[in-house]
Amino acid sequence: MAPYKETEDKVRIIRDNLKTVSDRQKSAVDLKRKVIEFFFGEKVFLKVSLWRKVLRFGKKGKFCPRFIGLYEILERTGPVTYRLALPLELDRIHNAFHVLMIRRYRSDLSYVLSTDEIDLQPDLTYNEEPSKF
Repeated sequence: MAPYKETEDKVRIIRDNLKTVSDRQKSAVDLKRKVIEFFFGEKVFLKVSLWRKVLRFGKKGKFCPRFIGLYEILERTGPVTYRLALPLELDRIHNAFHVLMIRRYRSDLSYVLSTDEIDLQPDLTYNEEPSKF
């Protein structure tokens, strides 16, 4: 019976050590983590680099845009999700997004490409023409 008791003690010690290390890592990460919060009516960009294999917003590969649009926050639907006012061209996309897929817009209109200038086809592609920045 003694070897079982010794094994149980070792397992208990290992669990305690793992919990201690896990708590230490969590506290270190929590110090660096920042809370991202948006408000009603705020303008944001939508991250599309995660959809590269699903939807195309321009060129393929490294020239594909990382963020599109300038959309308005309609409401906060959960602790980390927001509903956006998307244009009709993007009606096939659900309009609720995780906070990590949204980037705050710093009001400088020279960075915004209007979706009115881009003629999207039904498969969400478009013909690209040179434009002045």
